[in-house]
Amino acid sequence: MKTIKLTLLICLLSTLTFAGVSTKEKNALLAIYQSTQGENWTETWNLDAPISTWCGVTIVNNQVVAIDLSFNNLQGELPDELGNLVNLQTLNLFRNRINGSIPTSFGNLKQLKNLNLAFNNLGGEIPEAISEMSSLKTLQLFMNRLEGSIPSNIGALKNLKTLELYNNNLTGTLPVSLGELSSLESLQLSSNLFDGKLPSSIYKLGELKILSVFGNKLMGSLSPSIVKLKNLEELVLSNNAFYGNLPSNFTDLNKLKILLLTNNNFEGELADLKNKFPNLKQFDMANTRSQSAMATLDDDDD
Repeated sequence: MKTIKLTLLICLLSTLTFAGVSTKEKNALLAIYQSTQGENWTETWNLDAPISTWCGVTIVNNQVVAIDLSFNNLQGELPDELGNLVNLQTLNLFRNRINGSIPTSFGNLKQLKNLNLAFNNLGGEIPEAISEMSSLKTLQLFMNRLEGSIPSNIGALKNLKTLELYNNNLTGTLPVSLGELSSLESLQLSSNLFDGKLPSSIYKLGELKILSVFGNKLMGSLSPSIVKLKNLEELVLSNNAFYGNLPSNFTDLNKLKILLLTNNNFEGELADLKNKFPNLKQFDMANTRSQSAMATLDDDDD
């Protein structure tokens, strides 16, 4: 009789621990724990305690809406079950030791607004399914080992404001569909292996404030259409193979604060540019790969 009572008590405690959270969501959380060595996390989960007490897990109306396990010593691969957290709005796994690839099941996360997998050891390609995350506003995958090209349908992310893919091993040309990211404010693609020209569609990104592509193999001349980026504050083109004269209307980008052009093959009197941008703070103009010149402009610079 005592055994029966004890069994019933354990079942009741287990039910209370996961009360309100669906079985699918519970299993997805457990899968994360198991596949990333949860027992070795810096701040681990007490699996016998209510989910609401688990570090980094936010529950609203019995739904898991946010997970923040950044700087938490996660090691291993991301489980496919993560895609079952369909109510998730924020997933932050920044600065861990996660390897493997990004699960295609991420395409199920239609409510996700912020995804940060940066500073891990993720490899493989960025799955096309990531473009199905229709609510996404921030996508941060920098400082990994990702390969392949940017998904051609990336333009489907109409709400995206920040796209940070720098310091990976990404290749190929930049997809034309980048120009469909009408809400985009920050596009950071530096330190990859991209080649070809900047797609003209990029010049449709009227909300863009940061365009950084240094350290790739991009080429071509800058189109006069670049001045359509009227809100641009940072333009970083260094260490590529751009060439030719800058557009005559280039100085219409009067909100620029950072302009880095070094180690390309641009022509003309580039040194004069620093006097033509009223808000410029940092200017790098060296044209050849054997020289370097950096000027930090003070507020009182003439």
